[in-house]
Amino acid sequence: KLIPLLTNDMDSDPSEIIDIYRKRWEIELLFKQMKQNFPLKYFYGESANAIKIQIWVTLIANFLLMLMRKGLRRSWSFSGLATMVRITLMYYVDFYSLFNYPEKDWEAYLKEKAESPPEPSLFD
Repeated sequence: KLIPLLTNDMDSDPSEIIDIYRKRWEIELLFKQMKQNFPLKYFYGESANAIKIQIWVTLIANFLLMLMRKGLRRSWSFSGLATMVRITLMYYVDFYSLFNYPEKDWEAYLKEKAESPPEPSLFD
């Protein structure tokens, strides 16, 4: 497939320009993925350092999810995986088990809840 590329750099080798465009496109896809899954609608701090920290934390979270996704046997979309992690983050969960066999883990959870005695409430 032939793709025309525009450049004003006449000194570089064409293969080098192609590599630069390819890397630039990967960066664009990363930014798109980050904006979709980790919305940075507002920053928690006003200083340049606070904004850098928030962006670095987002990049690290994105990297960890990509790493986790590679280790799973089951195929997950990145946004689906990010949503499930966001939902289950505050619970003690074996992520690899849950994301490889979600039906099995869900059935075990329901069985455990059915067998356990009800928790006492404040007014009992």
